[in-house]
Amino acid sequence: MFQRDFFAGITVAAVAVPQAIAYAKIFGMPAEMGLYTAIVMTTVGAMLDSSKQLINGPTNAISIAMLSALASIDGDERRRSAAILMALLIGLIQTAISLGRFGDLSRFISKAVIVGFTLGASVLLLMDQLKNVLGLQVATDPHDHFLVRFWKTISASDGVHWPTFCVALSTATIALAIRWTNRRFSVWLPEFLIAIVAVSVGLYWIDPARELQVKLTENVPRQLPWFSLPTWDWMMVRELSGSALAIAFLGLLEAMAMAKSIASKTGEKLDMNQQCLSEGLANTVGSFFNCFPGSGSLTRTYINHSSGAATQWSGVISAAGVAATILLFAPFAAYIPRPALAAILVLTAFRMTEVATLKYIAKATRFDALILAITALSAILVSVEFCILIGVALSFALYIPKAAKISMTELAVTTDRVIREVQPQDPRCSLIRIYNLEGELFFGSAPDFEDLMDSIQEQAESDWKVIILRLKRARNPDSVCMQILEKFVTQMHNRGVTVMLSGVDDEMLGVLANVGILKLIGASNVFREESEIWASTIQALKAAYRLIGPNRCANCPNHPEHLDASDWSYMI
Repeated sequence: MFQRDFFAGITVAAVAVPQAIAYAKIFGMPAEMGLYTAIVMTTVGAMLDSSKQLINGPTNAISIAMLSALASIDGDERRRSAAILMALLIGLIQTAISLGRFGDLSRFISKAVIVGFTLGASVLLLMDQLKNVLGLQVATDPHDHFLVRFWKTISASDGVHWPTFCVALSTATIALAIRWTNRRFSVWLPEFLIAIVAVSVGLYWIDPARELQVKLTENVPRQLPWFSLPTWDWMMVRELSGSALAIAFLGLLEAMAMAKSIASKTGEKLDMNQQCLSEGLANTVGSFFNCFPGSGSLTRTYINHSSGAATQWSGVISAAGVAATILLFAPFAAYIPRPALAAILVLTAFRMTEVATLKYIAKATRFDALILAITALSAILVSVEFCILIGVALSFALYIPKAAKISMTELAVTTDRVIREVQPQDPRCSLIRIYNLEGELFFGSAPDFEDLMDSIQEQAESDWKVIILRLKRARNPDSVCMQILEKFVTQMHNRGVTVMLSGVDDEMLGVLANVGILKLIGASNVFREESEIWASTIQALKAAYRLIGPNRCANCPNHPEHLDASDWSYMI
C-alpha cells in the first residue's frame, strides 16, 4: 500500500510544481508562494481530509477569484500581505461552517451554478492570460474593472511580440502532443512538466543572451515555508471580508465536488463536516506559512486517484516532493518563460468546462439554462468570486415559487364505489365533498392555499354537511398556512358544515395540536395516516356517513339497504 501511495505522490508532485507556479502568476503572486501553498495546504489537508484521494493546494478557480478580489490592492508587497490575510479569513470562515455542522452545502447549489461559474472563470482566465501569450506591453490601472483592463490592453497594445507567442504556442503544442501520446498508448507522462522543461531548455539554447526579450519567471528562493504571523489590518479585513466569504464557499464547493466525484468511483463514505474542517484548517495553517488560499484540485486529485493512491499519505508524499523540488531545483525556475506558464493556464481554461455537460444543462430546462447563463455572465461582468452567490440567490428566487405551488383536486365516490378524481360527467354528492391537497404548506404557498380554501367556500351550498380534506401529500405546515386552515374550519362550522381531515401524519398532527386546530375540529374528525394508501380517507368517509345518518343524496352509492353491512368499503 505504501508503494502505491509513494508513486502516486511523486506523480502528483510532478504536476503540482508547474501548476503551483502558474496559479500564483494568475493574480500576481511570487512563484514560491504557489509552491508553499502546494506544500503546507496539501499536507494539512491530507492529514485531515475525509476523502483519501483528495489533493488540496492552489487551484485555478480560487486563483481567478483572488485575481478579482485583489484587483483594487496596490503594490506587490501589500497584495502579498492581502493574499495571506485572505487565506486566514477564508480558513476561519470555513472552520466556523464546519463547527456549525453546515457541511453538506453542495446539495443546495444547483449544478447549473457550478457549470456557469466554471464557464465564466474559463473566459476570464483566457482573457487575463492573453497579454502573456501575445506579449502585450500595456500598463493598466488595477482599479479598473476586468473588462476595462482587457479592452485597454487590446486597444493600446503596440502589437504581438512574436517570440513570446512562439514560446506559448510551442508549450501548448508539446503538452497536447504528450496528452495524445498518453491516451494513444495508455501511458502517463507529466505533460505540463515536460512541456515547460523542453521549452525552457530550448529557449536557453536558442537565446542564451536573452536578446529575444521573452519574459522569464523570477527567481524562486531555495527555502522552505517558514512560520510568520499574517499582517492583521482592520481596514483591509473590512475591504476583503465580502470576497473572503464568497471564496470560502467557492473553496468548499470545489473541494466537496471533487471528494464526491472520487467517492462515487471508490465507494468511500464521506463526512462533509470533516471535509469542511480540513479545508478550513488547511487555509488557516497555510496563512501562518506565507500561503495564499487554496482548495481541492481537480487535476491533481484525479491524477492521484488514477495513479493508485490508497490512503491520505499520498498527499503528504506529494507535498514532500514539492519541497524536495524547491531545495534541489529552485535556481532553475528562473529559466521558465512566462508565456510557457500562460500557455498551460490557457489549456487549463479550455479543460475547465466539459462541453457535453454544458450542452446537457442548457438543453434540460429553461430554468437550468437561465441559471447557467446568468452565473457565467455575472462572473465576467461583476466578479468571479461573487458569481456563485449570485447564481445561488437566483436559484432560490426561481425555485421558491415552484416549491410554493400547492394543488387541490376534488375526489368523487362513484356509483361502483370507487374513490377517484372527479370527472366532468360524474354526479356530485350534495352532502359530502372530498378534496385532496398536495404541496408544501409553508408561507410561500400561503396565497395559493388561501385561494383554494376560498374556492371551496364559494362552491359550498346550503345542504353541504361534511367536507373531507385529504392531507396525505401536504407537507411541512407552518403558522401562516395553519391560520388559513383555522379560519376556513371556523367559517365552515359557522355554516353548519363539519370539516374532517384524513391522511394526517405525525408532523401534521403535532402542529394541529400545538395551534389548537385539533381541538377546534375534534379529535374524532381527524384520521391518522395509515400503512394502506387511502385507508384514512375511507375511514373519514364512513364517519361522514355516520354523521349524516340515513339521509342520502340521489347519487349516493351507499344505499340505505347497505347500512347494516359490516364489510361495506370502497375500491380505490
